[in-house]
Amino acid sequence: MRTKLSRSSLAVTLALISLNTLAQQETVAIDDSVKRQTIMPTLEVIRIVGDAVPVLLEQTGTVVVIDRKQIERIQPLSTEDILRRIPGINIKSEEETAIVSNFGIRGLSASESKSLMLEDGVPVAPGLFVGNDRYFNPRIQRVEQIEVLKGSASLRYGPSTIGGVVNYQTKTPDDGVKLTGRVGSFNMQEVSVEAGGKTVSGDAFAGIVATHASSDGYMDKDYEMTDLMAKAGVIFSNNQKLGIKVSRYENDANISYRGLLLGDYQAGADYNPAPDDYFLTDRTAFDINHEWSLSSQATLKTVLYWSEMSRDYWRYNVDTAASDAAGRWVYTDALTGNNRSFDRLGLETRLSIDHNLFGLVSSSEFGLRLMQEEANDTRIRAVRSADRTGLNDRHRIDSADSVAGYAQSRIELNDRFAVTPGLRIESYQQQRVDLTDDNATAKTSNTEYLPGVGVTYNLSQSAQLYGGVYRAFSPASNGVALDGLTDQNLDGERSTNYELGLRGKQGAVNYEIAAFLMDFSNQVVTGNSNPNLSQSNGGKTEHHGLEVMLGYQLGGGFSIDSNATWVPTSEFTSGDNAGNRLPYAPKFIANLALNYQQEQLSAALSAHHRGEQYGDASNTVDIPTDAAGGIWGGLMPAYTVLDFTAQYHLADNVRIFGAVKNLTDKRYITGLRQGIYVGPERSFEIGVSYGF
Repeated sequence: MRTKLSRSSLAVTLALISLNTLAQQETVAIDDSVKRQTIMPTLEVIRIVGDAVPVLLEQTGTVVVIDRKQIERIQPLSTEDILRRIPGINIKSEEETAIVSNFGIRGLSASESKSLMLEDGVPVAPGLFVGNDRYFNPRIQRVEQIEVLKGSASLRYGPSTIGGVVNYQTKTPDDGVKLTGRVGSFNMQEVSVEAGGKTVSGDAFAGIVATHASSDGYMDKDYEMTDLMAKAGVIFSNNQKLGIKVSRYENDANISYRGLLLGDYQAGADYNPAPDDYFLTDRTAFDINHEWSLSSQATLKTVLYWSEMSRDYWRYNVDTAASDAAGRWVYTDALTGNNRSFDRLGLETRLSIDHNLFGLVSSSEFGLRLMQEEANDTRIRAVRSADRTGLNDRHRIDSADSVAGYAQSRIELNDRFAVTPGLRIESYQQQRVDLTDDNATAKTSNTEYLPGVGVTYNLSQSAQLYGGVYRAFSPASNGVALDGLTDQNLDGERSTNYELGLRGKQGAVNYEIAAFLMDFSNQVVTGNSNPNLSQSNGGKTEHHGLEVMLGYQLGGGFSIDSNATWVPTSEFTSGDNAGNRLPYAPKFIANLALNYQQEQLSAALSAHHRGEQYGDASNTVDIPTDAAGGIWGGLMPAYTVLDFTAQYHLADNVRIFGAVKNLTDKRYITGLRQGIYVGPERSFEIGVSYGF
């Protein structure tokens, strides 16, 4: 049974926050090679090509950055509210605040993550090797900027970078205090505080970001969330910087694997199909960063990180025959707690050197990462009257030790053309111990060699070609690799990825177009889409498509932002499902926004379109009508959702904002599992932010 954070422990946490926190985690964040003489280096990426040639030469893949101003304009409830607006990304939402992470990139299934999720450059998915990587998703209220990196530049990170890298850069509070509150439909209430300060010299700072939010939730899927984050940092006189971040997160959410049965969905039902199931999560973490400028040409950056997360998932059993007869789930008094905790300890260091190579301007980076992960998996059999206590009939310990090495050099062949070759090596050992089976143990190990090369070529001051090819992989988790306490001899999922793009700006127009191809030699099917699928090497898959971004300044304060992703091929090319499309991989996704900005007022009308997609690898078309079928498969129709947002600055320190989400009250399916997941109906929000 999970214990809530007591008042005394909350006080201790707040005291810790006031004493310990950190410089921005950009010690190892994406593209941190552009050095800044500030306490917190920030990501330097050019999305609209201009005359910043030295920076542009470093971007060998597609990079999208959503900054704080853009985030405020969107007024998101979750990180996935932002991600679904980025080309190449498909979201499989389960509820409006995205408590768990469900996204796929470039035709990869949104139910099987093959992309690396970072916060301030540090991995935050609970189990990269031991699984499951979906159970934690950073809260949008702490996020300053979102960075999505695809293509050959993602070679610097690992594992699981087949689709790319998503990095959530967190806020660092300015001097003073800012209070933000908003209320909305479904009795949503949220209050956040950002408070910070720095010394007169600017050599040290400290700050906190804290949020508490609650809601009855769409379809009565209520939640109560508290998120605390604190940072502190100092610059030393001998060219060294030190930063600390401490965070604590709790969320009690009334969500489940159960969705509506087909008849109720078609009738427009909006009740909670699993009113007594709860997903209870908490996470405590710290990161310690150190940056040392060894010389004007060399910098050593190191980060030590630790996290501990628990996820208790309490779900009631169903009477299948009674559910079929009733057309909705009928529950018994039998209760199962699938309760897991995850621990991670890691150390990563990177040495960056500017130098000449054969008389050419070059810069190199060498990295080393050591990491340990452990997952404690229990299954509690209880009954309704037992208050989440009972017999633990399954107790397993999964662990993984991993080492990764990395080297990359950017070589400027001339002032327009640069080549960036690199190599990453990931080596790991996994172990499972079954405590309910006399400590029976199984082990396996694997090493992956991941070469790559990227290039950029400046056609002019306003246009650039870029591209690359690299090998990427995603490890099979312990539950798959050691299924049945037997080494299944599963290789990591391997993919050779290709990308070619053009980006630029001409007058009022900015644009980017990228073609991509991902060729899997071995895709592991884990059963997240359907538990009846074998947990094995699924064979070959192929993904190729096109991403397009286009922005245009109309004048008079109006502008248009648009993007589209077309993935005509995302299919199994061998095995039982050969010729079938991957689940949760629509052929077409698009976004269009009409923006207005004039003095203190800004507003946006945005549209998000998602094409039809399958719910399972067998490409079932009809959604089952009965509970016995489980409703894992079916063809989900395409949909388009409109949002309207606006904000007005009453003064430099006062901002009011509001939104209408799903403006046309569109009813649509977001996913299929044990029932139909329904997208949120039309909702309203209003808020105010005040700084002093």
